[in-house]
Amino acid sequence: MKIKSIFKLAIPLLSVLSLFLVSCEPLATSFKNEEDAIQYTASTIKDAPNVDSAISVMTWNIRFGIGRRPWFGDACGDMTIYPTDTVMKTLDDIVQQINSVKPDILMLQECDVNSQRTGYFDELQYILDHTYFNYAVYVSEWKAATIPSDGLGRMDMGSAILSCWPITDAKRHNLETRGDQAGIINYFYLHSCMVSGKIKIPGFKEFSIMNIHASAFATDDTKQKHFQEFKFAMDKIDSEGGYFVAGGDLNTLPPGSDSTDFCYEDMCPGESFHQSGDDPQHKAGSDYSPETEWLLPIYADYTCAVPLDEYQSNQTAHFTHTTRPEHFWDRTLDYLFTNNRWVAHSDITHQEGTSLSDHAAVSAKFLLIKE
Repeated sequence: MKIKSIFKLAIPLLSVLSLFLVSCEPLATSFKNEEDAIQYTASTIKDAPNVDSAISVMTWNIRFGIGRRPWFGDACGDMTIYPTDTVMKTLDDIVQQINSVKPDILMLQECDVNSQRTGYFDELQYILDHTYFNYAVYVSEWKAATIPSDGLGRMDMGSAILSCWPITDAKRHNLETRGDQAGIINYFYLHSCMVSGKIKIPGFKEFSIMNIHASAFATDDTKQKHFQEFKFAMDKIDSEGGYFVAGGDLNTLPPGSDSTDFCYEDMCPGESFHQSGDDPQHKAGSDYSPETEWLLPIYADYTCAVPLDEYQSNQTAHFTHTTRPEHFWDRTLDYLFTNNRWVAHSDITHQEGTSLSDHAAVSAKFLLIKE
């Protein structure tokens, strides 16, 4: 999912300042470069599965539990707030999909835990309690006591890792702040990040896991910096002799993609792009043309669950995203990487879940290293 890059700050500056004066809580949260993630535990602890040599890992951007319904920040929608019962219905479908695929490790992006737009419902705890997972770690990406735009109000959206086994050393890693926005907009805007942790399965060497949600709308080089930070974190683990699985929503296309400009596909009524006099010429977040080589360093050093030649030979089969509610997937934005190995041909792009989110999940079997 993509969120508008510039908010219409609908209340006067004096009103914003008055909220600062009367509240002990800052309007929006500032993050350190690195801080501890929030630990979650299921209401009932289940037996972890017996593992032979590999586990299934899945990444999924769940679009904060509203499925493909219209929302003001993407897909040309005008809705801002959704009632809890609507969100619950989608979450039940998401839970059903998770329980059907049954990954051992799940990386989620765009999960609301205390947001007005989804009835202040803790979606992560609900998913944890209604699946077979025992543990989760969560980090906020967009957290504010109130957002003075479009009726958003309180927001707490972020990324999570869910596991059948305990997750240790869980951290939030702040990513580069967008350089193409004014300071007041950055203050209320989301702050892209990664969440990482370590998992020890009995009989196997401990491994690291890292989940990223890169910028969707940056029009400068911010997104490229996010990929560099992502790779730097992988390089560090690799250089220290560790092994990892890493992935998430990178919000860019694989190298060699046939189409790189989706301005027309993403265009809303009344918008115009690519025409003489249009300013901007491209819709923010829809033109990936400058980014075609940005992921090459990651592909060069690490193994993607969907090999690049496999993707390039049949791109449609690996599409994971679209902004258009009534259309099938039209581009690939979601990835899994490792410095170890994937079980050959185990990758699945779960394109069947077209009503559950504006992203399809991706899963693959990750080979473990015996102690």
